[in-house]
Amino acid sequence: MPPAKGPSRPSLLLLIALAASGPMALNMFMPSMPGMVAVFNTDYGTVQLTLTLYLTSMAVAQLFVGPLADRFGRRPVVLWGLGTYILGSVLCLAAPTIEALIAGRVVQAVGGCAGLVMGRTMVRDLYDLDKAAKMMAYLTMVMVVAPILAPSVGGLLDHAFGWWAGFAVVGLYGLVILAVLFRRLGETHKGPFMGADPRQMLASYGALLRLRRFHHHTWQISLSSAAFFAFLGGAPYVTINLMGRTAADYGLYFMIGGVAYSLGNFLTGRLAERLGSARLIGLGTSAGVVGGAWLTTFHLTAGLTPLTLFSGMAIIAFGNGLCLPTGTAAAVGVDPSRIGAAAGLSGFIQMALGSAASSLVGYLLHDTAGPLVAVMTATAVLGLAVHLVGTWDEKRPS
Repeated sequence: MPPAKGPSRPSLLLLIALAASGPMALNMFMPSMPGMVAVFNTDYGTVQLTLTLYLTSMAVAQLFVGPLADRFGRRPVVLWGLGTYILGSVLCLAAPTIEALIAGRVVQAVGGCAGLVMGRTMVRDLYDLDKAAKMMAYLTMVMVVAPILAPSVGGLLDHAFGWWAGFAVVGLYGLVILAVLFRRLGETHKGPFMGADPRQMLASYGALLRLRRFHHHTWQISLSSAAFFAFLGGAPYVTINLMGRTAADYGLYFMIGGVAYSLGNFLTGRLAERLGSARLIGLGTSAGVVGGAWLTTFHLTAGLTPLTLFSGMAIIAFGNGLCLPTGTAAAVGVDPSRIGAAAGLSGFIQMALGSAASSLVGYLLHDTAGPLVAVMTATAVLGLAVHLVGTWDEKRPS
């Protein structure tokens, strides 16, 4: 691997571009999912594996990406990850069957997770907790523009050219980012570097799992974000199949939640150092419960419409914008000697729970939005409960 060119301290713009790759590939394809049933002559449950296995693959890959970055450095892991991401996009683009498409999504996810993990890791390399929460919020706020636009762009591309066009755009994005980062990304890992013995990786995870603070923050961000992943798994079906709207409509409505999430991240960036992480997490998880109550109320009374469905998601997304950057910074930084491993393990738990929530919603959905509302509300409530229990536990005398 050639030595890094340019400054060793990557710019926020580079970290944004890198971290956006995985979420972009996740969301670009969402509006095309209902139409895949006819394209590949299959059922919606099989098509949903393109989402479920994407999330599962990202979860598992993070167990290895973090420790590899602690062992070899951030830069080589980023470059190899982007190469894998591009390969996966090409495999999806050329897929002749639904099975081949699912396989391509797995490869794409493995590569995409490198950008997601390394973006968080490099922020934590460079800043202390509250400053890292602030920078992670700004990173996420701008980075989320890609996932906000991705469903809208994906819906328009699907309408104009077909399902494959979104993968072409994602692959080209990965290629451009790889070329730029190859020249300009420096190394942020200051050491000490882990040894090559795989037992050290297991020892790192064992050490992290013995820390109660790691569990508090990891399960809080995992449950809070599970409401969003449940939405991803069920909202296309509810919006297109049950409400009779188009893929393009779904993409446009999705922007409501994206804007709310960006607003939450913006406020986190402005307030993190003033209010502190614990208070922002409390506000964010409380907003998630309010969003769940909103969805439940409309579902049980007047019935959900696209506007009330996506507005409820927007409340949850706004809360996530407050609690996810702060919670992630806290989880990743519980042990300064294992930042990469902590990013990988917390990311694995977050993605695994998100995949489970998405799969559960897809399995339960038939002729009503009730399962989607129930899973989103339950995970939001549990996210607040974990935060409250964790805060109480950390205040107890040792």
